[in-house]
Formats: sequence, structure tokens, C-alpha cells
Amino acid sequence: MSHQELDKDLPLKQDLARLDALLADILAEQSGQAIRAELAALPDAGASADALAERLGTLTGPDTTALVRACGFYAQMYNIAEDLHHARRRRAHKLAGSAPQQGSLKRALQKLREDGVTLNQLGETLADASVVPVLTAHPTEVQRQSVLDGQRAVRTFLCQLNRDDLTDDERDEITAKLKRVLLTLWQTSEIRHFRMTVKDEIENGVAYHPLTFFQALPRLYERLEQQVRAGWGDAPALPSFVKVGSWIGGDRDGNPNVDADVLRHAFTRQANLAFEHYFYELAGLYRELSLSNRRVSVSADVQALSDASPDQAEARREEPYRRALARIEARLSGSAAERGLTARGRYPAAEAYPDAAAFAADLALLADSLHEYGSALLANEGRLSRLIRAVDVFGFYLMPVDLRQHAEKHAAVVAELFAQAGLEEYSALDEAARVRVLSRELAMPRLLYSPYLNYSADTEKELAIFREANRIKDVFGEGAISQSIISNCATVSDILALALLCKETGLIRLDNGTPRARLNLVPLFETIGDLRNATVVIDALFALPWYRQLLQSRGDLQEVMLGYSDSNKDGGYLTSQWELFQAEKRLVQSFAKAGVKLQLFHGRGGSVGRGGGPSYEAIMAQPAGSVAGRIRITEQGEVIASKYADTLNGARNLEALVAATLEASLTGAPHCETDEPVFAELSGDAFAAYRALVETDGFMQYFMEACPIAEIAKLNIGSRPASRKSLTSIKDLRAIPWVFSWSQARLMLPGWFGFGAAVTAYLARHGDAGLARLQSLYRSSPFFKVVLSNMEQVMAKADLAIARRYATLVSDQVLAERLFGAIEAEWNQTQNALFAITGQTRLLQDNPSLARSLAIRLPYLNTLNLLQVELLRRLRDDANDSEALCAIHLTINGVAAGLRNSG
Repeated sequence: MSHQELDKDLPLKQDLARLDALLADILAEQSGQAIRAELAALPDAGASADALAERLGTLTGPDTTALVRACGFYAQMYNIAEDLHHARRRRAHKLAGSAPQQGSLKRALQKLREDGVTLNQLGETLADASVVPVLTAHPTEVQRQSVLDGQRAVRTFLCQLNRDDLTDDERDEITAKLKRVLLTLWQTSEIRHFRMTVKDEIENGVAYHPLTFFQALPRLYERLEQQVRAGWGDAPALPSFVKVGSWIGGDRDGNPNVDADVLRHAFTRQANLAFEHYFYELAGLYRELSLSNRRVSVSADVQALSDASPDQAEARREEPYRRALARIEARLSGSAAERGLTARGRYPAAEAYPDAAAFAADLALLADSLHEYGSALLANEGRLSRLIRAVDVFGFYLMPVDLRQHAEKHAAVVAELFAQAGLEEYSALDEAARVRVLSRELAMPRLLYSPYLNYSADTEKELAIFREANRIKDVFGEGAISQSIISNCATVSDILALALLCKETGLIRLDNGTPRARLNLVPLFETIGDLRNATVVIDALFALPWYRQLLQSRGDLQEVMLGYSDSNKDGGYLTSQWELFQAEKRLVQSFAKAGVKLQLFHGRGGSVGRGGGPSYEAIMAQPAGSVAGRIRITEQGEVIASKYADTLNGARNLEALVAATLEASLTGAPHCETDEPVFAELSGDAFAAYRALVETDGFMQYFMEACPIAEIAKLNIGSRPASRKSLTSIKDLRAIPWVFSWSQARLMLPGWFGFGAAVTAYLARHGDAGLARLQSLYRSSPFFKVVLSNMEQVMAKADLAIARRYATLVSDQVLAERLFGAIEAEWNQTQNALFAITGQTRLLQDNPSLARSLAIRLPYLNTLNLLQVELLRRLRDDANDSEALCAIHLTINGVAAGLRNSG
């Protein structure tokens, strides 16, 4: 490494040294010199797992717990220092005038201009664009909100200590503040002693708005408009096409704790936060817009607002903008009161705004007046323009919430409605008959539900959700709920069953026989079989005249969601990636043939096994025509905090989504150089290898005993159960704890298994020419490059020596040796195949930043894993050992922090 490269990392090394010194002092004070000495004696990442495990095995119970906490603590603090360093390096590139980086708006727009994209083409794409990251509450975020708050304070103080203009006294004061925060974090429980409720998850979800979204989203639009104007000399009016969505409070799939009351609470809490933000910004505008009518004139509209103002103070008589703002604030207070919110402004409630658009219209009157009478600078940029944009983005509901439920649950409600109405036995019908009877009922204005009949609690609960959704749209705005997603959708009847429930609850109405929907019906295709059958379902759906009429009421737009997690659990990594890619290609063709607009919703998780990895590269690797300006992507678990807990980092991640969407939609990027026969062949062999493993006799026993799945199920990291039915079937196990467990055991199996077998079989058939073809595809195919890049990152975080120690936990050691041997052999094949295709000789050879990041954390991460194994052994010898269970939960927390994208 050159001196220049060392200099680049010097601030990071200084931050790490500063943290090391402070943490060492705190640990010595709080836990004694023994733990401090243990940490100092930790070997580097390449040390023998056996030797380290032998030394750790001599620790007492309290010392084990203290060391677990310390290792997790170090890993978390190092994460903060690294994130800060990445932000610092990005800023250094900008200050140095470096070429714009990949994933930036500047580079994306530059590529658009180079490809000859006109302003009209760009404007047309933006006019119909939709980019929505969707926050979900899946249980892989093990951090408590209190801990996240403390970590943000650590980042703030480290950032301040990096300033060059600090005096010694100032540096000492900030260092003392940093040590106090570190001590507070050390003395704060890292794990919850209670099971989270959905309301807790709602609180966690809305916390990112004041942290990031309130600031980052309006400024993103501002920057985009400025850069378009700089590149093309003008800029189209930008619709609010980037929004943040949520599943929290509306996702019932596998979560019995979500009901109509929870959905109502979600929107009440969200709306309160949105209104609080608006009142805060109005108060800021009131302070800023002190313009006197002695100096400026105002429009007749602003004068009318001023004349109706509740602010009659003598000091305000000649300040029309302030008086107008007081009138706006009073009306906003009336709007909050009418919706049952606690948020209030400083003035008595006046006539409520009917909707957020009316509120934004009054703000626009202020901006128009400022433009017209010589104060355009105050309107073009700054608080007023950002508030107008914020109202358009967040409305009166903060973020749209999707509804989601399993297809079987919808079908059960339909079956009961049919039974109570004296109609067919729905559950006994075949698919053709179900479509026929559902189509008949959907075309009739009468309802099946009767308030005079008794229905099961499950049916009443589901119908209440949809009725509440209808009410929420009336109260908070049409955009508050726009999607209802059908998990495990496999047939046309699954979609029509949801349509019937919407009709029963007013979300679909017949207007002179023509159906009109208030939300989108979204099939989620999850398994390999369902992905392969997706276009068959969609083509049959589009062939129904009633459904095509329904689509017209939604602008001829159909959303389709693709499940990365369950397709991976079903078919393994490579097959899942290929079948998702193929499903997208086929859907693009089907939609084009039908003349319907396609909007894809990618159900990606944090880990590579669940579709994780950098969003920019993932979007750029999509098939041609599959983005077309519109994309929705789930943001799950610990990924939400890593992306959006910091304003600057959040802004960068949002910008990358927009940049990738524009590039994928408008540039001549080589989207689909895939060579279908090659990938189909690889996928077939990878699928066979994966299914052979998971269908091996005893595999489920191996998984349950060699991974901490049972202990994860007891950890208070979410409101959702670990499985839909039981923990004895892979099919019923939720994909999230499936992947999370393999990550904890350092095998990361869902992110690579099967690739080595596939390439080995391919080369056996095609020889050197086959290898040359794979190498060529790696260079030319964005899809293949992303698949291998993400797989490589997962493999770099795995450790077979540590994973072997988890295998010793299996009661049947003959079974353990057989299965671990098969896994290890496939690992070696996969690594050899990766190196043969890429030309590398070691993992992360071309990613020194991630390699450095892992090297820093591995001593602590490896120690946590080895301690976890011994604690699991202790707990399984004594199921009542509560001390061991608590320590295991601490190791789970620490390993997740060290791996960063494990869920």
C-alpha cells in the first residue's frame, strides 16, 4: 500500500485509536483489568479457531458475558468510525473536483446527456416515475432505539473531533462528551427484555423521518432540479416521484398482532409526526419572513390570508407574510383537530384544510407573491420551497402503508362469506370454478356480508382491516394506502379473492357496472414454481374483461412483487437470482403485449441470500424494460438503520436509487447480455445441488442444532413469530430467521451454495471453451457480475473453521460430519469456480475497502462466534440456564453488528 493510500486512511486510524483508548478505560473501570487484558490478547483474524476457543473456554460465566458485550461493543463502534470515514472520503472527492461517483445524480445525468437523452425525454420519464424504498419491520434489526440514539451521538462527537481548528480545551471537552456517551452505551442493555409490539415497530419506523427523510427528500428534489437545469439549460416541473413507504402496521402475513386498531394507530402516529414537522417549519418561516409592507407589496391572495389572520398583534400590522402564515397555521391546527391528532400549532383552530393539497396551495400563494414582488430568492430555495415539497411528499399521512396478507387467509375469508351466504363450497372448487364464481360475484352490486350473521373472529378481523383502510383514505388522503399485497400468490383466483374482499368493504365499487378500485391488487410471486408461472397467471388475469376495466381505474398500471427471500429458500442462491431475472423478462413482454404499465416491487432483504447488496448495482442489472422509471424496493431490518439513520448517508442512498432508476430507464446500458442457455444450464445444476442438500435425511435436524435458530426465536427482535406454523419444516419457516441463522453460524449458506456444483458440472461438459464463455459473461453481463460480486462478499464473511465448531453441537455426529463435509466440499468448489471466472486469487481482492473493514472487525467477530458455540452447548445441556441464554442473545446482537447485513 502506498503512502498516499495510508494517508487516506489516517483519519480512520485516528478515530479507531481514540475509540480504543476510551473503551479500554471504560472496560477497565467497569469490568476490571482482566477483560481489558482479554481484549488486548485477541489474535488477528488469521489465528487458529481451535486455539482461541481453548483459551476462551477457561473464562468464568461473568467474564464470558463481559467479553461478549465488549466484543459486540467494539464492533458497533468500529462500524460508526468506518461509516464516518466513508462519508469523509466522499466529501474529499468532491472537494478535490474528482469525477462524479457511481450512484450520484451528477454522474447519472452526465451519462444521460452523453447518450443524447433530450429534456423532453427526461421530462416524460420523470412525469411518470415512481421510486419508493419501503420500510418493513422484519425481525433482523436487533438494535434498540436507545442504542441507535447513542451511536448517533458517538458519530457526532467523532466528527467534531476531526476538525482542525479545535483548541485543546475544546478537544478535551468533546472527548469527555464522547466518553460519557460510550459509558452510557456500555451501561445500557443492548437487548430488549420484552417482546416488541407492532406499535414499538411503528415508533422505530417513523424515527427515520426527523433523522433523515424530512431533510433529505426535499433537498434531493432541489438538487435534481438544479443539476437538470445545469445540464439542459432548463428543468421540467418535478413531480414528487420519490417517496418512502412502509409495511409497518399493515403487514399481517404471519403476524397475528396486526389488526384494524394497529393500522389506525400507525396512521395516527404517522400523521402526528407529519403535522409536528409542518408546525415546526411554519414557525421557522414565521421567524424568517418578517418582510414589511413598507418595503414590499404582496399579492391579493396573500393579503386575503393576512386579513383573515388570528395574529392581531400591533407589531404584526405591517408584516403581511407573518400574518398570512398565522392564518395557514390556524387552518392546519383545524386540520389536525378534525383528524383526531394531538399535534397543534400556536393559534386556535380555524377552518380545516380538506386535504394536504389545499395546505400546499396556500403555501404556494406565498411563494408566488414572493416571486412577483421582488423576493424570488426567498421562494426559490430554502425553507418555503422545501416545505411545499415536503407537503407534497408526506401529505397528511407521512408515508403510504401497504397492506399484505397470505393468499390462504384471503381464501379462507372468501370461503366463509360464500358459506354464510348459502353459495358454493369455495374451498372445494378447482381453479377454473373459483375464477368463475368470483367473477360472478365481482360483477354483482350486492354484498355477501350481512351484519345479521355471525362470522369467525378471523373473518371479522380481515374485513375490519379493509374497512379501516377505506376510512383512512377518506381521512388522511387517497395516497395513504395504495397497495394490497398477496403473499404466496399462485393463481388468478388468489387475486380475484382479494378483489372480492375489497368490494365487500368499499375499496372496489361498481359505477354503473364498471369497477373502480381505490388501491392496487399486487400479486407476490415467491417460490421458484410461482416465479416460473407468473406470466401464466398475469396473462390469464389480463384476459378477464372485468379486471381490465378495474385496471383502467388505476391508470392501466399493474404492480407485481417478486420475492427474493422465499425463492432463495426454495431454490438456492443462483437459481433464485436467475428465475427472478427470467420472470422479469417474461413479465415485461406480457405487459407490453397487453398494453399495461408494469411496476415491479422487489422484496429484497438485507443479506445477499435474501436479495441484498448495493441497490445501485442491483437496479442496473435488471432486464431491459423492467424499470422504465418505476421501482419499489423493500428496506428491511438492520439495513434501514445503516442506510437512513444519518442524514448525509440517507441522502446518498436515496440519490443512488434515483440515479440508478434514471440510468436503467434512459441510458443505453447493456442490461441483458445474459446468454440464456448458459445460465439455464448453470441454474439447473445449482438447483439440483441445493435441493439435494436440503432434502437430505436429517438436514432439518442439522440446521436446528448447528444454528441458533431456537435461540433467535426467543430473542425480542420483532413482533412477528419466527415461522408461520412450526420450526420443523423448511417450507413453513420464515426466510428471515433461515438466513439469519446461517449467518450467525458463519456459513452464510443461502448466499452461495450450489454455484460451485453448477460451474463444475458446466466445465465438465464444455471444457476450456465453457470457462472462456463464463469469463466473457462476467466481463459483459451486469447481471452475472452482480451475482458474483454479492456472492463473493458473503463468502468473505463466512468462516468454515468456525462453522465446523457449530457442527459439533449436533447430537448425531455421524450426520453432522456427513452434512458438514458436503457443505465444505461445495464451499471449496464455489471458491475455486469464483476465482477461475474472475481471475482473482483471494476473496475481496478487488474490494480493498470491504477487506479492510472485515479485517478490523474479525478478531471481535470470531471471538463472539466461538463464545456463542460454547454458550449454546451450555444451554443445551441445561435448558434452564438463563445466564447462558442472555449471553447467547448478546452474541447474536454482536455478530449481527459485526456482519452488518446478516438478516
